[in-house]
Amino acid sequence: MWHLAQLLRGFLWLNAVIVLFFIGALFYTAESNISEMANALSGNEFVIETKPEGFEIPSFLSGIFPERTRYAVREFTGDESNRSFWNKVYTLRYRVWIPHNNGYHSLDFHMGGIIGLFLKLLMALAVLELIHLAGSVKRGFRAIRRGLAPIATLAEKAKNINAFQPPHQIRDLTGKIKNINASRLDTRLSVSTAQSELKELTGAINGMLDRINESYRSQMRFVSDASHELRTPIAVIQGYANLLDRWGKNDEKALEESINAIKSEAASMKELVEQLLFLARGDNDSLKLNLEEVDLTALVSEIIRETEMIDPGHQFSFVSKDSVTIVCDAQLIKQAVRIFVDNSIKYTPAGERISASVYKEDDSVKVVVQDNGIGISPENLPYVFDRFYRSDDSRARKTGGTGLGLSIAKWIIERHGGTAEILSRKDIGTRVTITLIN
Repeated sequence: MWHLAQLLRGFLWLNAVIVLFFIGALFYTAESNISEMANALSGNEFVIETKPEGFEIPSFLSGIFPERTRYAVREFTGDESNRSFWNKVYTLRYRVWIPHNNGYHSLDFHMGGIIGLFLKLLMALAVLELIHLAGSVKRGFRAIRRGLAPIATLAEKAKNINAFQPPHQIRDLTGKIKNINASRLDTRLSVSTAQSELKELTGAINGMLDRINESYRSQMRFVSDASHELRTPIAVIQGYANLLDRWGKNDEKALEESINAIKSEAASMKELVEQLLFLARGDNDSLKLNLEEVDLTALVSEIIRETEMIDPGHQFSFVSKDSVTIVCDAQLIKQAVRIFVDNSIKYTPAGERISASVYKEDDSVKVVVQDNGIGISPENLPYVFDRFYRSDDSRARKTGGTGLGLSIAKWIIERHGGTAEILSRKDIGTRVTITLIN
């Protein structure tokens, strides 16, 4: 209805503008013709002595009219004896009484024919507009029916359920749903009925409860693990703060040890909080990718060079036959590759080699990071990408791990439409293969 009202309002404005332009043009033409006829008057034409009835142009507008017709009296006249509307229109004349020889002389402009033609054209335009409006109404009703079709189907199914299903089973189902809360997300609905629509509805609700329960438990595990990870550095900082309070004021050795420990734990907490924020932003989809064309070969080569400068205890090598270019977020891909390289450094003995390579394979690009480290046992390998998962907590604390690095790397790669695969053997080494679509 709103669209129809807008369309009708537009047509009315258009017609009003056309009528106004026509009236202006008609009067301009009439005044021009009468002014020419007035200039051709001689002194012998018949005049009337009394001032005729009619209307005069206001004084503030008289300046725009020719001097000869400026003080004239104007009127509309026609055949009043004929009752036909169109005959009255076609006999309509615009009469101007011009002051002449101490009287008034009349000059007529026959505008009835022009007005009649215009009215017929205006009626034809109105008919076309009505046809267009009717078509719009018909199209609008069809669109409304299409939009309401799913609701109508749902209403029909609900009607069928009400018609064939005992009311007490609907009430029982509603009561069970109302009793489900956060502590009872493992509750599932069941109905003893042959009605397929009610069974489908129950199955859909149970599936939704399964997904909600899994998401809720995942969130609870995440919060619990995050609290556990933060509890350890907080306890260490608190312990050293107590040590400083008791003996550190006068014991330089205790003071230095406490300061170093507090700085180290604070840095660990900062890294953990940053990683938690990164994953939280990724989960709620507020982390946007800055996609651009990137030379992946140069990017991985730069990571290896930077790592080689800050870690002289390992041997590093990089291999790439071709320059590989892809569209990605350069900073995020760099962060993901660096996570795998840092993991190799943590779990590879000093003096051993860590290698990286980039190459094309069909329509994809491969980035491989390989080491000769301690490897990962087969029972732990399926869980390495889980958040906070560490196969050896004591070793992870020693190397400064939080258990979130691989989760972040996996999220980054999957957000780019890629995959990460880890192949590892205990005491032999680990190979990580990142596959990105070119």
